Parts: sequence; structure tokens; C-alpha cells
Amino acid sequence: MESFEHVVVVPVKPPAHGKSRLVGLTEEQRRDLAAAFALDTVSACLDTPVVAQVLAVTDDAAFAVRLAAAGCAVVPDGVTGDLNGSLRQAVAEARRRWPGLHPVALCADLPALRPDDLGRALAALPGSAPAFVADAAGTGTTLYAAPYDDFDPHFGPGSRAAHLAVGAAEVPGELASLRQDVDDLDDLARATALGLGARTRAVLPAQQ
Repeated sequence: MESFEHVVVVPVKPPAHGKSRLVGLTEEQRRDLAAAFALDTVSACLDTPVVAQVLAVTDDAAFAVRLAAAGCAVVPDGVTGDLNGSLRQAVAEARRRWPGLHPVALCADLPALRPDDLGRALAALPGSAPAFVADAAGTGTTLYAAPYDDFDPHFGPGSRAAHLAVGAAEVPGELASLRQDVDDLDDLARATALGLGARTRAVLPAQQ
């Protein structure tokens, strides 16, 4: 299979507004966890050999500084309230900067993500056609990739079915750390069992 180098585009909500479904935690704990999830996600991307660039997308200027310090390129969210529109715009910017790379959109709430799982998924991409990785629940999507000309993600409720409906190929394999996004405390417990990144471990509430 042909090998590609990738630019991974990671949309990041302002941590103060993220992870509202982590019920039972304080606002400060939710904010700290949302920030840590994103930083651990991009750190795993940057540690993946076939990832040449990571482009974070956020409207939080203070958090953008932290993402840049971690090694990401950062752009503002150009289409507020429309994740797929924001991703299409960010990928257009990625194409301007890095026309030779293959674009990948990745959720920012993968605190257990391991570079080996991400690397295996990227190696399995067809390259010339859209493809995606379903989440652990089997209904959503954590990763979507397509050539620049064909980049048209369908993140949102029921995104696995939406991606299949438009002909995107589903990437097989266990890929447990890549599939385990975190929306609620049950998800966080499952991610914890897989092994969390250092930043999430550092802010994890004691009861977890």
C-alpha cells in the first residue's frame, strides 16, 4: 500500500465550554479535563511518525497558545457552530500550507490515544478515497480522511451511518485507543482503563 504523510486537523472547543456531559464534576474540573484531552490527543498525533503536521482549530486565544507550545499550528474556527464547515475551511488552509500532505480530521477528546493505533489507522487508509474510523459505541466517528478534493466530513449524531451512506470506507481493526472518545464519565472510565495521557492523568479528579 502506498505510504502517505498526513496533516491531522483537530477541532478544539474552548475548554470552558466543553464536556458538559461530564456530570458530577465542577466547572473547573470539566474545563481542565477538556483542555487535557485535547493536549493529550495532539501529543499522540505529534508522536506518530507518519504525521507531518497537526493543525488545531480553536476560537480560544489563550488555549491556542498552549496548543502552539505543544507543537501544533493553530488557526481560528472559521465557521462557528458548524463542525463540518469549520473542518472544510481548516483543510482548505492546510492545503494552502502543505499541499503534499494527506488531510485527516480527528476528534479532540481521545485522551488515551496511542501513536501506534493512530499509525495503524493511517496506514490502512486507501489514500485516494474517503475513509473513517468509527467510535467505540459504533455510531459515531473519531477520524475522517479524504484527499483534499474530496474532503467532505459528516461528523455529528449518527456519523458512522452518514459516512457509510456517502461511500466512505470504514477502517477495520481494534484500534481501541483511537475509538475511545470521551463524552461522559462512563467513557472516561473506559479511557482510563486503556491508559490515559500524561496531561489527563495529572488533572483527573481523585474519585476517578
